[in-house]
This record gives sequence, structure tokens and C-alpha cells, in this order.
Amino acid sequence: MTPLANLLLETDLIRTFVAISEFGSFSAAARQVNRTPSAISMQVKKLEGQLGRALFRRQGRAVSLTPAGETLLAYARDMLRLNDEVVSHFTQPAIEGSVSFGAPDDFGTRFLPNILRRFAATHPPVEVAVTLSTSDDLLDKLKNGKLDVSLVTGVKDGINDGLGDIVYTEPLVWAGVRGGRAHTLETLPLALAGLGCCWRHAAVDSLKAMGRQHRIAYTCENCQGQLAALLGDLAIAPLPESLITHQFERLGEADGLPKIGEYDIRICRADDLGQAASAFCEHVIASFKTL
Repeated sequence: MTPLANLLLETDLIRTFVAISEFGSFSAAARQVNRTPSAISMQVKKLEGQLGRALFRRQGRAVSLTPAGETLLAYARDMLRLNDEVVSHFTQPAIEGSVSFGAPDDFGTRFLPNILRRFAATHPPVEVAVTLSTSDDLLDKLKNGKLDVSLVTGVKDGINDGLGDIVYTEPLVWAGVRGGRAHTLETLPLALAGLGCCWRHAAVDSLKAMGRQHRIAYTCENCQGQLAALLGDLAIAPLPESLITHQFERLGEADGLPKIGEYDIRICRADDLGQAASAFCEHVIASFKTL
């Protein structure tokens, strides 16, 4: 183990560690950071040697974090974020102007704080006008020139597939209020967004494929409206895994429910972006890489 006084964690090692944590295997992380799996293994061995702790549990080809790895992950994401901000601050040219940015409403508290803070740290003169709405509405605004950049949701081989560039992928899971009974009803009550929502289509398609009897009990374009139905134990809903807080529980095959699959977050751009909007795009993409 390297003496603490001489210990300096390399950004490259930290970036590889985060990639493995996010993708769950050395081979998937290797593709993400453009290295061979053997090089990834050597980097992990070096990092574990420096810290004197095992960071991953090996389970065949898959890996999971040890308690020490979980602790490091929180620090590692902060280290990468700060490193990227410092580099951007001193290498990016001074930019002024404005950018109009759209995102689905549930991103308001989940992703936007990190995106906006990162951008403000390196481009404080730029005004950012934020619009929160449905993916359908955001795409219309982008097409009509009312937005420069927008995040939208999509699913593979489904709604919005092929649009923009994928910046983040996350599992969709069934959720109900903790200790609730809505999922035990013979006809499953659902709280869903409107017809243009990719979560809705993926969830309903999975139930139809299973032959599970269901009904749409509540609809709301705002995610908070769906959560209200869950908190009242009036329905269950398909939600991104990261939205499952202590108030809710994840439901699955043991509860007689099918797997839903994953959804993507995609970044879409207007044609002929200005300097401010182009810089903002780069920061959005970089922000998701640190999640």
C-alpha cells in the first residue's frame, strides 16, 4: 500500500473505476473508456493496491462494489466532476449569449441541478432558459425553433428510437407505495403518463405480453401526479430505478409482474447551434458521464 503522503489517485484510474461501477463488468467498461479488458484489470489492480482495499466482488463476468467500493464511488464522481470543471474553466474560451434548453419534467430535480451548476461554473455570463414538459412537446418546440437543445426519453425499437444521441440508459421498474396492496388486485391499477410517454408504452406492452389483466386508473403528464396515486396506494407505475425512494418499493416477478426493460435519455439539438448552445450540449453530455 502506498504511504498516504505520497498517494495521488490518477484521474484515468478513477474514470475507469466509475465506468466499471456503472456498467457492471470489465468488458463493458473497457468499451466505454476505449481500453482492453486486460488494461482495465491492471488499472483496477493498481487502484486497489494504492488504497489497500478490494473495490469489486467478482461474480463470473459481472462485478459488484464492495463496501469500500461504494464509499469510493461517491468521492470518485465528485473528483471527476471537479476535474472536468477546472479543465473547462481554464481551457474554454469566454462565451456569452443565451441557450434555450428543454427537459422532461421529472428531470427537474434529478438531473438539472448538476447540469446547470456545471455549466454556470465555467460559463457564468450565459443565460439558460429552461423548459420542462413532455418529450413530445419538447420535440415540437425544438422543431419549431423554440429550443436549442433538449433532453427526451425513448426506448429501443420504440418511441423516439433513433432520435439524437443517447447520453444515459436506466432500467424501468414497477413501483408501489411501501407496504401497499395495489399490486395484489386482480385487475392491476396503473398510474401512467399520456400516450406519447415511452415509459407507458413499455410498461403496457410488457403486461399485454404476459397476459396480465390491468386498467389505466390515473393519468398525469407530470410525474408528481403519478407518484401521488402511488402514495395513496391507488395504483402502481413504471418508474426509472433512480426514482425509487424510501417511500416506495420495487415490484417484480415475485409479485406477478413482468420485466419492463430500459429507457434512454437522448440529447437532441437544433440545426446551426450557436457557440453558447454548443458549449451547453458538451456540458450536458459530460454531466451524464459522471452519474
